[in-house]
This record gives sequence, C-alpha cells and structure tokens, in this order.
Amino acid sequence: MSDTILATRNLQKSFGALKATDNVSIDLRAGEIHAIIGPNGAGKSTLIGQISGGLKSDAGQVHLMGRDVTALATEARAKAGLGRTFQISALAMEDTVLENVLLGAIGATGGGWRFLRGVSGDRDLNARAMEALARVGLAAAKDTRCADLSHGQRRQLEVAVALTLQPKAFVMDEPMAGLGAEGSKAMTGFLDGLRSEAPILLVEHDMDAVFALADRISVLVYGRIIASGNVDEIRASAEVREAYLGESV
Repeated sequence: MSDTILATRNLQKSFGALKATDNVSIDLRAGEIHAIIGPNGAGKSTLIGQISGGLKSDAGQVHLMGRDVTALATEARAKAGLGRTFQISALAMEDTVLENVLLGAIGATGGGWRFLRGVSGDRDLNARAMEALARVGLAAAKDTRCADLSHGQRRQLEVAVALTLQPKAFVMDEPMAGLGAEGSKAMTGFLDGLRSEAPILLVEHDMDAVFALADRISVLVYGRIIASGNVDEIRASAEVREAYLGESV
C-alpha cells in the first residue's frame, strides 16, 4: 500500500531447533498504532530485534519508506528514520537527562559520547534536544542525572531520545513496563497524540493500553502471526482467546 511506512516480509529467525520468528509479515501504515501482542516466548523481542537491526535475520526483508533496509546496521536504520525505545532501559544512568537526549540527536550520524563535548554547545542540536524533552514533560529535569529519575520518567526520556531522530516510524518495546496505573494512563495519552507525527509499532503486555490505542493488532504465538485485525476482531477471535487473551478479555 502507498501509505505503508514500515513492513516486514517473511522474516525468519531460528535458535537451534527453535523458530523464534516463522515467516512473519506485518506492516505499519501512516498515522496508526499497530500493536504486536502474544504470550511470553512468542518471539516478540526477536521480531523487534530483526526490525531494528540488532538481530540478523535468517531470511526475509525489512522495508522502511519503501527502501530495503535489511542489510543495514542499527545506526543506519536509525539514520533512515527508525526510532526505537527499549523494554530494558538503554539510557546512560550517570549522565544527565540532556546529555542522554543529545546522544540521541547525534546518534544517527554514527557518533557517540566521544563527540558529546564537541556538540554540547551546538545550538541546533540543543534546541532539538530541549524540544524533545518539552514534548515528554522533562524540560525542567534537563540537568538531573538519569539515575535519579523515576521509572516512569526514564520511559519518557527514552521517547525523547527517539524523538530527536525525527523518525519516520517508532518501534516501541513495552513502553508501559513498570509504570503504575497513573503512569500508564499518562503514557497512553502521549502515544495517542504521537501517532500523528509518526506511526508506532507497539509491543505491549498492558492490554488496557493496547485496546485503547491500537488501530490494528497482530497476535504472535510460537513465532507465527495467528491473527491480525482491529480491536473488535481480535477480541472476538476464539483462536486468540485460547492462545493469549482468555484471561484478559
């Protein structure tokens, strides 16, 4: 489809005899949130790794904005417009909030902390970083050590880092993980507004958030997509209820 921003085609990855992803084909369209759900061990983290470039696929392709990025490393995919947040925080805990976001701003160039001193005075980069922090409500905490943030604030900071790359698509791995009810509600509201800037491929276990946010849902079980559809279609699927949603619906 012409509005497809991100797509996988027949992705496969095995670890010995275990097929972690088995011919997985999904797409992400402009303006939408497409949620990937499934039980633990379904292959969701493997799929995210294949999409983001952290894990080499055995077969299949990843396309971003119509471009085949399968052979690109993680940094090159970020430079091409793929913004990712992580299930387990990848933030630099001893550095400040602003320093973490500045790293995101220069990360797409292939740089790293060794370049941070040289760009710390760059007005454009600082403006982009501060704009991202303002978007997630952390501008006042710019000089705070990441280690001193609450868990919810760290999740917000990860989104700010992704925002600095001005992504064409977001890939988010359990952004609600570890958040309380109020934190999940706030993050849900933020992501709902973010989809208009760039579509979001969302891996999430918080089904209240998934049902509130998702335009489409794909269900991954034992490495295979067993169903895709809107919220009502997924809720109504007997196969999905048996495999995953029985206790959640």
